[in-house]
Amino acid sequence: MYPRRYTPDVATPRLSDLENEAWQGFLYAHDRIWREIEAGIAPLGVSMTEYSVLALLGRAGRSGMRMSELARDRLMSTGGFTRLADRLERRGLIERRRAAEDGRGYVAVLTPEGRNLLRKAWKQQHADVRRLFLDRLDDDDLRALTRIWSRLRPESDEERTDADGDRTGHR
Repeated sequence: MYPRRYTPDVATPRLSDLENEAWQGFLYAHDRIWREIEAGIAPLGVSMTEYSVLALLGRAGRSGMRMSELARDRLMSTGGFTRLADRLERRGLIERRRAAEDGRGYVAVLTPEGRNLLRKAWKQQHADVRRLFLDRLDDDDLRALTRIWSRLRPESDEERTDADGDRTGHR
């Protein structure tokens, strides 16, 4: 079904055939969909990483988001995120302001140019997501995936560990 991988002649822990097919399928689908979405927004001059930050800010609205929250939500170090924010700011897509509630941190907000670019990127990305992913699944598939993704969130790890720190074996 998916590109064959060689199996090394070394005694190592192995995945079952079902586990391997599920894992390889996820990787293959992710890589293919990611690359096609990335190619779709490339003509707009925005990378997937930049797009993901613009999209988070677009959902946050005109009040923006704290820089630390953006870094956390993007799973980036604060230093790496600061460099990314510097690039977006130099391009005129975001601006940083002192946080109104405490004045210590910074909030990033989309500029009008950033909102304009995001509208175009959203239109392209949503069309690609629909074509590559959503249109191929029915509502039962989507509900199953939603349930699966929620079980894979980091916070679900805490739910699956008992008071002694042992895994509860939730499957």
